[in-house]
Amino acid sequence: MTTLVFLEHHEGELQRGSLGVLARAAQLGEAHGAILGSGVAGLAEQAGRHGASRVYVVDDPALESPLPQPRVDALAQIVRDNGIENVFFGQSVLAADLAAALAVRLDAGLNWQLVDVEARDGGLVAKQPVLQDTVLVESGWSSTPRLALFRSGAFDPQETGGSAEVENVSARFEDFSTAATMVEQAHAEETGPSIEEADVIVAGGRGLGGPENFTLVEELAKALGGAVAATRAVVDAGWYPYSTQVGQTGKTVSPKLYVAVGISGAIQHKVGMQSSGTIVAINKDPHAPIFEFADLGVVGDLHQVVPRLTELVRSARG
Repeated sequence: MTTLVFLEHHEGELQRGSLGVLARAAQLGEAHGAILGSGVAGLAEQAGRHGASRVYVVDDPALESPLPQPRVDALAQIVRDNGIENVFFGQSVLAADLAAALAVRLDAGLNWQLVDVEARDGGLVAKQPVLQDTVLVESGWSSTPRLALFRSGAFDPQETGGSAEVENVSARFEDFSTAATMVEQAHAEETGPSIEEADVIVAGGRGLGGPENFTLVEELAKALGGAVAATRAVVDAGWYPYSTQVGQTGKTVSPKLYVAVGISGAIQHKVGMQSSGTIVAINKDPHAPIFEFADLGVVGDLHQVVPRLTELVRSARG
């Protein structure tokens, strides 16, 4: 069974989510990678170290901007020319656009928001949480190629130390695919790791009382070497940017440590962070739902607990 994984990259590095999906694909059979962009040939070696036996590289100026349509052309060509059975994507804005458009182009089935997939009876069975993650549904595909889009953090990258056969592909682009031009690309100002990549996340909720108190969360995250996240209520209130939102309508994360500060733990937020390694909750309400699934809980005034915890972390780390 051959699986092609779209390997998304940013600033010269393959993204963690893509590499995690590649690791799962390698467990199912032969895993191939697709690297699309301009000046990206050097990334093939990294894909080989993470389980790809073959990497298709489309290095073309038409792919310099992160626009979906030229990439759909390239991926469709690779799938058709090589008889690819499965195409996997790690969750991102670009990957979601690509997966949907590629499904239309290839007249193929797409299962999305998946947390796992397994080989069964010569095919694949996808696993998708539904009903606010209270039920795990199994689904399949009626034909090939099978397209799958996996949640962020569904799989961890695994460096195998192998190498990949590299095939340089000269893609043929449709006229309509190159009609759009990216005029400007804005980047949010961020310090520290993104919440999708971070091993440690400190998240703030409405219990902080106001946007000015997010400095408590930021200082603790800085001391721990982690990233800052927020709940939907906080984002909707304009306290923190949407790019940091964790939950059903935000991002799904799975850090080694998740510290929830002033977060009640509604099911919508739980959906986005419940796969974290260790969950620590700080809340003055002893009956807050988050204590039901937290590994460690501190009942107290976060305005006193968090600064003291930050001091202790800084002292311990020198």
